[in-house]
Amino acid sequence: MKPKPISSDRAPKAVAAYSQAVECNGLLFLSGQIPLDPASGQLVEGDITVQTRRVMDNLQAVLEAGGSDFEHVAKATIYLVDMADFAKANEVYAGYFKGEVKPARVTIAVAELPRAAKVEIEMIAVRAS
Repeated sequence: MKPKPISSDRAPKAVAAYSQAVECNGLLFLSGQIPLDPASGQLVEGDITVQTRRVMDNLQAVLEAGGSDFEHVAKATIYLVDMADFAKANEVYAGYFKGEVKPARVTIAVAELPRAAKVEIEMIAVRAS
């Protein structure tokens, strides 16, 4: 089956050669989201909790556009510029997963992210229907 692009106007538009997400055989591969405001396209100012919340809201919009939700996320990758932000970012992230099963996950420290963001998160999910 050919991959199908998924997009939401409630998440920032792709600014380079990528899709917000791609569906292939019922799997959704969500591109990394940084804390961009979908309306303005500008980086959300604030600490790691504010930025992580914006990223998770962006991912939620893309999941919903693909017929999924956080209960159907199988894997997440979190990129942090500063590992000292791990506990606060994790607290916000965890608040979006209400089900018993939490996704597999890795958190990676990076030297820099686009637009000087503090966090970027990508996910793999399955369609809810």
